[in-house]
Amino acid sequence: MAIYKVDAKLRDDVGKGASRRLRREGRVPVVLYGAGRDPRNLTLNHNKVLRLIEDEGFFSSIIEFSADGGAKQKVVLKDMQRHPAKPVVMHMDFMRVDDNQELVMNIPIHFLNADKCPAGKVAGIVIDYQMHEIEITCLPKDLPESFDIDLAEFEVGDSVMLSDIKMPEGVKAMAFVRTEDEDYDEVIVNTATVMDTSDDEDVEEPDVDVPTVDEDESGEDADSDEEKDSE
Repeated sequence: MAIYKVDAKLRDDVGKGASRRLRREGRVPVVLYGAGRDPRNLTLNHNKVLRLIEDEGFFSSIIEFSADGGAKQKVVLKDMQRHPAKPVVMHMDFMRVDDNQELVMNIPIHFLNADKCPAGKVAGIVIDYQMHEIEITCLPKDLPESFDIDLAEFEVGDSVMLSDIKMPEGVKAMAFVRTEDEDYDEVIVNTATVMDTSDDEDVEEPDVDVPTVDEDESGEDADSDEEKDSE
């Protein structure tokens, strides 16, 4: 698993006005909390943040975090707010990690060989991805980077359920932790039929009365206009 390093700066000024000033200076307001310690207000370099979030693993990995050159801490990213229209990160929340306390994280699913599977070559059939990540709980040392699902032999009518995913030792799917129903399960991917409307009968357009002008009447109107002009 890749190791992500984040160097932050401490900040004392808080509030909307202070956050706007920081963003204008190319900094991202950050809150660090958790592990039974007081929250801290910090900032990160915005350009470095943009490079980090290009990597999918950044969102589901343990991050090595330090502030003003201080002691390194293990953290995970818990929330990030983006600008609705611009490539700007508005705010980030990081949570300190306790090695002896379980985390709850969303881990991405990677679907392999989808372009080669039998189901993907059948006309009118699409592969329906119903989940793209799995919420899990585990100790930090057991945190998986991703889940890989190989669709090389995926046929029409097949499906992959959450219960089909073999969790690494020490990792549990939160969907099963929360429910008391032993038969509960969730679909991760299956196949769906695309409705073909190409053979549908042509829809008749409603008759619309289009007003016409009688040639004689138009001539009379034209003559009357000429008489008015001559007067």
